[in-house]
Amino acid sequence: MVVQPIVEGQGDVAAAPILLRRLANEAEAWNVEIARPHRRRRNQLARMADFQDAVRVALLTSDCAGVLILFDVDDDCPRDCAPQFQPWAREASPHVPSTVVMANHEYEAWFLASIESLRETGHVRADAVDHPEPERPRDAKGEMRRRMEGGRYLETVHQAPLTASFDLAAAYRRCRSFRRLVRAFGLLLEASDVRPTRWPPAEWTDRRE
Repeated sequence: MVVQPIVEGQGDVAAAPILLRRLANEAEAWNVEIARPHRRRRNQLARMADFQDAVRVALLTSDCAGVLILFDVDDDCPRDCAPQFQPWAREASPHVPSTVVMANHEYEAWFLASIESLRETGHVRADAVDHPEPERPRDAKGEMRRRMEGGRYLETVHQAPLTASFDLAAAYRRCRSFRRLVRAFGLLLEASDVRPTRWPPAEWTDRRE
């Protein structure tokens, strides 16, 4: 099966496939392919017509068996916003499973939850520690800059390599929106007749910080 992502940011285009492949590997879903994401600006995803047009374009991907829409939610709660966007996705894609996931407040919150696992990448300061409340900062990218070597965080430079290395279990335990992504990805696989052998992994759920 092929999962076609739709993303918002420039950095997401490279990072999202890495993240979804890591999740597929954890689920031992070896026959899942992740297509190159289609990118849409945030203001486009906020409009029903443009949002649904993006979903319909995603469905043109060869062998598309699922669509995953991933974007940041700034000041609102993802739990409050989801009821607006998910029906739009279902209406535009009535025969192919689709799901909407919103990072709270930004994708980088998932890095903040597991910053200590990123020290060895050479991008993060050696004394950087996990944020105690990773989804609370409104400016997660700014929080990342304060933890980066040289004080610089560039989405298009750093998001993909950090995505390849951050501790998925820590993000799962500490970020509600990441747990939502994990659940949504599992349901997308199941709806496409792919049965994860273990989902989520038991070691991710054995404790909560």
